[in-house]
Amino acid sequence: MSAQQIVIIFTAAIAALLEIIDSSIVNVAIPTMMGNLGVTQDEISWVSTGYMIANSIVLPIAAWLGQNLGRKNYFTGAILSFTFASFACGMAPNLPCLIVFRIFQGLAGGALLPTSQTLIQEQFPREKAGMAMAIFGMSVMIGPALGPTIGGYLTDNFGWRSIFNVNVPLGLTAAVMAYLNVGDAQRTPQEILAASKTVKRGIDWTGLGLLVLGVGCAQYVLERGQAENWFEANSIRTCAVLAVLGLSAFVYWELKVPNPIMNLRLFKLNAVSMGTLMMMSLGVMVYALTFEVPIFASNVIHLTATQTGILFMPGSILTMFAMLFVGRSMTKVSPKLFVLIGMSLGEASLFVLSHFTSSTGADELYWPLILRSVATGFLFIPINGMILSQFQGEALGQVAGMMNFFRQMGGSIGIASLDVIMTRFSAQNYADLLAHANALNPVAYRTYMQNQGLQTAKMSQQVGMGFANNVAVKSLYGRVMNQVFVLSFDKLCIVLMGMFALGLIPLIFVKVGKIKKPVMDAH
Repeated sequence: MSAQQIVIIFTAAIAALLEIIDSSIVNVAIPTMMGNLGVTQDEISWVSTGYMIANSIVLPIAAWLGQNLGRKNYFTGAILSFTFASFACGMAPNLPCLIVFRIFQGLAGGALLPTSQTLIQEQFPREKAGMAMAIFGMSVMIGPALGPTIGGYLTDNFGWRSIFNVNVPLGLTAAVMAYLNVGDAQRTPQEILAASKTVKRGIDWTGLGLLVLGVGCAQYVLERGQAENWFEANSIRTCAVLAVLGLSAFVYWELKVPNPIMNLRLFKLNAVSMGTLMMMSLGVMVYALTFEVPIFASNVIHLTATQTGILFMPGSILTMFAMLFVGRSMTKVSPKLFVLIGMSLGEASLFVLSHFTSSTGADELYWPLILRSVATGFLFIPINGMILSQFQGEALGQVAGMMNFFRQMGGSIGIASLDVIMTRFSAQNYADLLAHANALNPVAYRTYMQNQGLQTAKMSQQVGMGFANNVAVKSLYGRVMNQVFVLSFDKLCIVLMGMFALGLIPLIFVKVGKIKKPVMDAH
């Protein structure tokens, strides 16, 4: 492997890490940001929502932007824009400015993953592509685990603004390396001719506007639906209608015009239609567990944000080794077998999680996370290998953007669906447990009397927290709510098993081409 190839891998890894870490690092600092900026939780949530909406809009058109602006210019410009937006977020004087800069950051960050992925795919010969993507994946997959850990440490020691400022030196380094080493994509004479015709016809502004409208509104509904009580809110109803109309008009328009901003005709191919469905299923598992497990660790095991981040570290290390193994074996073993093994390990992880209780400790949480991490290593590279290895040139960039987009949308749909399911399970479990939490139940009554007799209850009365019987009732209520969450979490994991298993359907029907360059998804 030449020095330039190593530099390209390193550049792509830094660029991808910037986007990956930034999507999770902010969540840890939310409470501190609320206090510092003097805003509510509902208001501060726009810091994450704005970023995700902007990111989702750019993902499917990153390849088109790279073709028209030049990959070198677009990639370097996106890194510099992301870096500037990060610096601006760290200097934001108030919440509105912070939200605007986060949206700008999301627009720039949407280009980093698919462009890095396409860059790696095109730069290396077939005998080295598997190892190159495995090395790239090993550096990238540690990002989701590093995000909360780094975010907690920086917030506790340097303040919430430091979580944005840390991107500046990394971003500048990546931009310089990209400008010096990344070249524009090699295109065939036919692609050059098609591009010249596209320039003469002009940019598909109508398609771009419909995409922004449809995807933006759809992402808003998924991100804000639970917080605004879904269709009881006018904003959710309006955005849902606009999303349906916008996406329907976008599909119609893109199939009609000769210079589409997104080549939807690729979905006629078995590889694209089945591949995006598998990525959606994978996104549901990865994002849902990343969202739900930290809540369990905080509510039940009472771990801090930093401790929760450390909890994910062993699994991330195993993910890197799994990717290294898969990357070296892709040309010898059917990718379908790797995907089947990965899905089995993912189901096993969810099965173990579905049997957790209120007495589960941090040590017991390691094993399902390890299974989940190894499953991730066995899924990302083979799925992308089956699909992306069948394309080249401009089509490769288009499909890479679609795969990343549908993975992210699968995660958003999964989290939104699980939010609704969790709320309904909690309501039902609370009603069931409440029927037993009364004086007629010997266990409940004995617990109440023990709490009432504790010396801490006397102290609470002296410091103004209430009488002993009130403290006992609150303690019993806390136990009930803890059990409600655990029972709901267990049922949620069972539902998630079913949702993830749907990925077996496209796996059965996908047609595997000759794997020439094993690749991975970088998120």
